[in-house]
Amino acid sequence: MTEKIKILMIDDHPMIIEGYQNTLLFTKKDNQELEIDIANNCDEAVVYMNNSVQAESPYNVLFVDISLPPSTDGSMTSGEDLAEYARKVLPEAKIVILTMFNESFRIHNIIKNINPEGFMIKSDLTSSELASAFQAVLNNPPFYSGTVNSHIRKAITSDIVIDDKNRKILHLLSQGVKTKNLASHLDISLSAVEKRKKQLREIFDVTDGQDETLLNEARKEGFI
Repeated sequence: MTEKIKILMIDDHPMIIEGYQNTLLFTKKDNQELEIDIANNCDEAVVYMNNSVQAESPYNVLFVDISLPPSTDGSMTSGEDLAEYARKVLPEAKIVILTMFNESFRIHNIIKNINPEGFMIKSDLTSSELASAFQAVLNNPPFYSGTVNSHIRKAITSDIVIDDKNRKILHLLSQGVKTKNLASHLDISLSAVEKRKKQLREIFDVTDGQDETLLNEARKEGFI
């Protein structure tokens, strides 16, 4: 029997989309029939998704790039927001995240907020890896690329447990945000930020009070 698979690919780089599309069409199984739609931004993707629901012909698989320009109404700022929207309107669809981001904080957040059936860092990606990922996502999800798995293993094997706000503090510090500006990013007081930084220094056994030392220790443990 022919298996019809409806796919929506979302990326703002046409050549990348063309590569994905050609790979899937070339490597699909003989009994698979692929129907592929392409969206280059959040607005187009939302229209495609909503139309598929209204037509009672929902997508089976969505490939979502994280680095997408914001929607025109500002309600979505990236592919991460779009994937969360897809979870609501297409609850049965398999979501595959593709991104250049490989920071531990972003990977952790995407897995926590979206729990994608596929998660691939573009620098890991080859044609054969994409083909394998597609079949795995259809039949035995999840499929995570090497970099994603490496971050997950580090987090699991580490004895250190830190909450989401502390993870965000480490992430923002690694991006060059000054301590005095962290409060506005986290919606907490500056004194609360200082308490959390003190806690982090204790967790990572940092005694010199230097942010760079803290960040180096956090990197060793896979938190950045």
